[in-house]
Amino acid sequence: MTHDHDLVLRPTAAQTEAALNPPAGRTGGDLVVETLAALGATTVFGLPGQHALGLFDALRRSDLRYVGLRVENNAGFAADAYGRITGEAAPLLLSTGPGALTSLPALQEAAAASAPVLAICSQVPTPGLGGGRHGYLHELPDQAASFRGVVKSVHTVRAASQIPSAIEAAWKSALSAPHGPVWVEIPQDVLLAGTAIPVVTGGDAFPEELAPRPELTALAAHLLSTAVRPAIIAGGGVVRADASGKLRQLAQTLRAPVVTTPGGKGAFPWNHPLSLRSWLEDRHTTDLLEDADVLLVVGSGLGELSSNYHTFRPRGRVVQIEADLGKLESNHPALGIHADARLALQALLETVSERQDPTAAERVAALLAKVADRIAAQDLTLEQDVLASVRRALPADSPSFWDMTVLAYWAWSAFDASGPNLMHSAQGAGGLGYGFPAALGAAVADPTRPVLAVSGDGGALYSIAELATARQHDLDVTWLIVDDGGYGILREYMTDAFGETTATELTRPDFVALAESFGVPGVRTSPEALEADLAAALGSPGPSVVVLPAVLRMFAPTHLG
Repeated sequence: MTHDHDLVLRPTAAQTEAALNPPAGRTGGDLVVETLAALGATTVFGLPGQHALGLFDALRRSDLRYVGLRVENNAGFAADAYGRITGEAAPLLLSTGPGALTSLPALQEAAAASAPVLAICSQVPTPGLGGGRHGYLHELPDQAASFRGVVKSVHTVRAASQIPSAIEAAWKSALSAPHGPVWVEIPQDVLLAGTAIPVVTGGDAFPEELAPRPELTALAAHLLSTAVRPAIIAGGGVVRADASGKLRQLAQTLRAPVVTTPGGKGAFPWNHPLSLRSWLEDRHTTDLLEDADVLLVVGSGLGELSSNYHTFRPRGRVVQIEADLGKLESNHPALGIHADARLALQALLETVSERQDPTAAERVAALLAKVADRIAAQDLTLEQDVLASVRRALPADSPSFWDMTVLAYWAWSAFDASGPNLMHSAQGAGGLGYGFPAALGAAVADPTRPVLAVSGDGGALYSIAELATARQHDLDVTWLIVDDGGYGILREYMTDAFGETTATELTRPDFVALAESFGVPGVRTSPEALEADLAAALGSPGPSVVVLPAVLRMFAPTHLG
């Protein structure tokens, strides 16, 4: 008797001939690029370095597109955005020691935002491994140890024959829910050594699905169907799982108001009658969510920014759907469902009963009116006008990438992303320098639409070197730099906490002249001219810089009592 698991695919005559007579001159580096191509990769990001030259030399013999950035951290941000836009694992090629370590903040952001990044790094030659002090350039006692607390998984290669399997395992890890960054390291001598291993022609690029337990979704469906005041918090897990349509269908079936977290921007239509938008940093919204007798949390761990800085105290039953097991019930007791958001929402759709609630839309409208009244009482017309100008200038289907700056803090709450997977920010890990290099990665992923990056003057200086990358690859990114002469949000925090500031004021360059020195057109604008200038820049192919000198203020917090 023949069982299914006994069946194997027999190689064709051509495959056998190719295996017996592989092309001459191949190295371990070729095995890396061949495996990436076999898994479906088309583009890689990174920077070369001495120990990684065997890998970069192999790129010359491949069809992979290489996009080189000027700083490893920025290359990581670009790969992060490429992964978010495409849903594919974005290869990031790095060299040993300082080059590798410089990518850590970007990998932390990818981990926090569940962006699939496949970092492949060189190592010192094999004799230098094991923690001894051999004095090799870039040597670390245990390089992978620096990454284990950041990435999803670490994959170490010690021989050429391990390369295809290690990269395939890392690829699957990066794309398994929750998505995230992974780490592969390969010694210099393994990358350089010649190999007679057959050309890599295939790979299993399909990760296993994370389906919910049916008894849990059955109970969740009962709780939601019989709730009196259900509500939904939608996080980044909805966006990563491409589950926005299912979320909308469920909310409409339950007549449940929906609020989106900063990472979940666009997961629910901004102007839908059930949309509470994104005003999580608002006491009125917090009160409404606390009053829900059943609160469905999808794709969020209810961390600091998603809980009004941990002042949210739910009084009803919480149902939490989360692909990251470590986030399940990490902040609030719940009916925890460990699952991909798309699969869990589908299971709920198949089992919930339709609710009738004619007052749901009225409660949403009343809540949004309270929020609007609170903001209107704070003399913040400039800030609202600037954000509105950005929204009008940006095409509805264009993605935007926001650095940690005052305008981004506004955008988390008040910006209409216009759709899922269109607004991204560094709010996951909170590091500076994300906006512009991430936008470059998005432009590489989809060159058919312009991309917007937003930074403050402080954050802009983290990634100013990437103007050269934008020009070299002619990437269609418009960079809005809000120049307030310092770290604006820290200026506010310190003034509020201590009455004066320290280390927040910055000497900065003439950003327009600096952009033009890279061959990138720049314009200095004003709040009144911002919409027209930004629209013109976004409508012109290639990179551009728009500088807005303005000091913006945050709306008053509601979590301080």
